[in-house]
Amino acid sequence: MTKNLGHLSTDVGAVALHCAVMTASGTAGYGDELADYGDLSELGALVTKSLSVDPWAGNAAPRVTEVDAGMLNSVGLQGPGIAAWLEGGLPAAQRRGARVVASIWGTSVASYGAAAQALSGQDLLAIEINVSCPNVEDRSSMFGHSAEQTARVVEACKGSLPIWVKLSPNVADLVGIARAAVEAGADALVCTNTLLGMALHPETGLPVLGNGGGGLSGPSVHPVAVRAVYECRKALPSTPIIGAGGVNSGKTALEFLHAGAQAVQVGTASFRDPRAPWKVAADLNNALRRAGHASVRDAIGRAHR
Repeated sequence: MTKNLGHLSTDVGAVALHCAVMTASGTAGYGDELADYGDLSELGALVTKSLSVDPWAGNAAPRVTEVDAGMLNSVGLQGPGIAAWLEGGLPAAQRRGARVVASIWGTSVASYGAAAQALSGQDLLAIEINVSCPNVEDRSSMFGHSAEQTARVVEACKGSLPIWVKLSPNVADLVGIARAAVEAGADALVCTNTLLGMALHPETGLPVLGNGGGGLSGPSVHPVAVRAVYECRKALPSTPIIGAGGVNSGKTALEFLHAGAQAVQVGTASFRDPRAPWKVAADLNNALRRAGHASVRDAIGRAHR
């Protein structure tokens, strides 16, 4: 059982994880959707699909397409709203033994704050703030593309639960935005979200996805995310970091640890194989041994030594 392998344990700040492998937001549903494929209690955490205070319909179909470089999605943050999730998704996940991190999003600083407040007092490991969302108060520019706006969101969300900020790679100064998040009170960083991309139909020449462009994820984004982790670790050596992007094996998970991450998230690989998070955890055990590491903690930050 993965949960009994002490050498896979890690700490993300004050959050202790018995396994360094989690799911990534948007790829494991809201509750126990993956429970038929593995024991949710064996994973370090179940990170939910991003939730807003109110229900949200999402974007027009088609929403997902496979591309040579990975996968493009434009789901548009469809969700049931936090109140409905607290009644259904969260209890379902917890009945399966999952330790849950709730991902949240908003269209204004106030809506982010309201989402965080709605989760106050719940039995959660942390709140993960998805700042890759349009700010309706600032000409729909992305919160995560501005150090100032990212800091304002973090400040609005601070409360009793640890705050993790999921950063966007589509910026010129990722470290500057990461630093702003930490200075505003973020307890950890998640590096990173999807890259902006588009696919065109070979016959019509029109966008394949109903909303036009979308977010690129999968193996192609892994080197980008590794660099993001490395640069953030170098600039912010005491800040906990979680690596996300193209994790599909023990090797790719270990690369994030070497770059300076304390834990990793498995996302797009779960669409091809829902058992991917558990397979990555088992393979990480082998990768650690091959690299001469006694534990996850022994591997963290090797690239900086």
